[in-house]
Amino acid sequence: MDAIICKRIGRKKLFSGNGVQKNRSESRKHSPVFVVGCHRSGTNLLYDTLLSAGGFAIYRGYLPIYKTLIPRFGGLDRERSRKKIIETWLRSKGFRRSGLEALALAAKLGDSRTGGDFMKIIMDGIAHTQRSTRWAVYDPDNVLYMSEIKRDIPTALFVHIVRDGRDIALSLRRMGGFRPSLWSRKPGNLLETALYWEWMVRKGRHYGSAIPADYIEVRYEDLVEDPQGTLASLGDFLEHDLDYDRIQKSSLGTLSNSNSSFREEKQTQPGPLNRWRQSLSRKEIASLEAMVGDCLEESGYALTIAKEERKKAGLRELLLRKIYPNYLDTKLWFKLKTPLGRFTNTAPLELTAPGYQPESLA
Repeated sequence: MDAIICKRIGRKKLFSGNGVQKNRSESRKHSPVFVVGCHRSGTNLLYDTLLSAGGFAIYRGYLPIYKTLIPRFGGLDRERSRKKIIETWLRSKGFRRSGLEALALAAKLGDSRTGGDFMKIIMDGIAHTQRSTRWAVYDPDNVLYMSEIKRDIPTALFVHIVRDGRDIALSLRRMGGFRPSLWSRKPGNLLETALYWEWMVRKGRHYGSAIPADYIEVRYEDLVEDPQGTLASLGDFLEHDLDYDRIQKSSLGTLSNSNSSFREEKQTQPGPLNRWRQSLSRKEIASLEAMVGDCLEESGYALTIAKEERKKAGLRELLLRKIYPNYLDTKLWFKLKTPLGRFTNTAPLELTAPGYQPESLA
């Protein structure tokens, strides 16, 4: 694991390299906030918590400039790519939810040269129309693009939410639509999903280690079990008033309507924590802890299966442990560094059919 030089919320403290929070030379009261983490880690819950606190622009759109638009069409420093990106995003559900006027926005986006420019023009515009002092962006996959975002938006702050990987693997399996590799026989393979969780956690920590003053970890379990203490620490980091009572009163989004993958189940246990204990067999737990036990312990989660029993993992598990992280790294590299990025799927953007185009794009 990367040396823990980043701050982490959990166990009531903020940690940095020597246990002392770094001094900040500038106020971050208006700095943009990026909520990142593995899918099903509570990113949506944390984002809605921030919005419910007040002071943040409320935006529920999808803005995958680094994940989708740049890989698909090329960099914004090239005019042809820039026009294509703008035309495409103006057809997206994310634009339709922004409340911004297409022609004026297109003219401003024409001056963007980086993904950060593009994002700032849109989010600054949304914040301005709502008379908000700052904005936050929710997208779990931005954990993979933290370096690019920080390069393009130097004031960006990152809140990385981490959840027990055993619950993540169980949740994604229950959802069914998540297929972590091309060779998976069916969606939601438990072991591959656990390794995907570990890969995402380690990516966030790796990029966060380069910007320790602007990166923080929040454990999902701490947010659920001790919201007041966790929000107090996070509010100090963000320099934002995260008043628990006001958040409860506003209760935007998932704070009032759960998006749990278990929402259709009868309640057999209190709350969303440690569902894996009841829903996974001992053999499944042993396999998971054999695969990602180190990362679980590094994240503060105790293992439940003895080391001797965990060592009995089969050949397939050992082979998967060796090759799967490399597969994920290679897949991401081909997407970002080769022409294969042109095949990036734009379906999640929910595009309308080609139609109206602002005059500035004609």
